[in-house]
Amino acid sequence: MASTHLAVTGMSGRYANALFECALEAGYLDEVWQDLGRFQTALSESADLQRLVRSPVFSKDQQKNAILALFQKINFSEIVTNFFMLVIEKRRLYAINAMIDDYKSLLSQYLGEVHADVTSAVELSDAQLGELKTSLKNYVNQDVAVNTQVDPALLGGLVVKIGSIMMDTSLRTKLNRLKMTMKEVG
Repeated sequence: MASTHLAVTGMSGRYANALFECALEAGYLDEVWQDLGRFQTALSESADLQRLVRSPVFSKDQQKNAILALFQKINFSEIVTNFFMLVIEKRRLYAINAMIDDYKSLLSQYLGEVHADVTSAVELSDAQLGELKTSLKNYVNQDVAVNTQVDPALLGGLVVKIGSIMMDTSLRTKLNRLKMTMKEVG
């Protein structure tokens, strides 16, 4: 195996590893990742697709037919289509998000990237995202793949998670600390 040094575990990890090995062997690592990303986007935008993925009441044939129709419409690669058919056949479609996350982790490891989850109070501009990537790259001495999300409840600042490290510079956390300090003094 080409990626024996890469690590993901559990049931979702086994499936992701198999997909990664097939994609690596075929030379389609990026194409597979793009297809998986498009599927996650479609999943996040469709309550019906979420029900199809999560609900055990749908038969294998119903899941296969629905996924094949979606994949033909969006023009997914043969590798990803075959992977989904296997996942459905094994009745593991409910775990597809974990499999996709594990594939992303394998791809990042293979490319020598570190993965960072960044939550901000507002959408980051391209310039801000570029500065953040540069800062994180300098911090960990490796390329950093940044996954962003917005949480207005932070009020301002960022929460950055890299592996087991978490840096919380959000205004919400600072206000909570100030509140706790004020309680201790008073």
